[in-house]
Amino acid sequence: TNSRLDSVLLLSSMNLPGGELRRRSAEDELAMRDYLQEGDLISAEVQSVFSDGAVSLHTRSLKYGKLGQGVLVQVSPSLVKRQKTHFHDLPCGASVILGNNGFIWIYPTPEQKDEEAGGFTTNLEPVPLSDREVISRLRNCIVALVTQKLMLFDTSILYCYEASLPHQIKDILKPEVMEEIVLETRQRLLDLEG
Repeated sequence: TNSRLDSVLLLSSMNLPGGELRRRSAEDELAMRDYLQEGDLISAEVQSVFSDGAVSLHTRSLKYGKLGQGVLVQVSPSLVKRQKTHFHDLPCGASVILGNNGFIWIYPTPEQKDEEAGGFTTNLEPVPLSDREVISRLRNCIVALVTQKLMLFDTSILYCYEASLPHQIKDILKPEVMEEIVLETRQRLLDLEG
């Protein structure tokens, strides 16, 4: 969670697979390792912060749960713009989760929303090359925006992605290309506000 103390995800603070809400039993406790284990990446919401700084999480909504295939980018939390929603399906074919803790998850946009599993099944199908290229381009765009100290939100990432299209994915990280695409992104954002 990128905090100085550990975070807690209680069994009572999560939806069981299938999304059913019922009283948790001893069998549920024993079966938790079938769904989550140490080292798994999950998306969760902060439920409360205790007086000592420890954090209590919850995954009550079906949009939260185990993260499957994608790329994690860690940035400074101060560069992530606080918004009403941090889950964005971008029109370029990928989705991003912009965590307030500075962790950004980029993943292929699922064709259909799988409501049945309650966020605990991991899709291990091979990701097509076109999706991997979009994800790589988005990742490099986010790194470029962070390097140039521009706030990260869905519109800034999309504008940067569009500005980077004339360049190869690997060239986005070259300082002169980075500066050029971020300058174009900044200008489009100013035009949007103006």
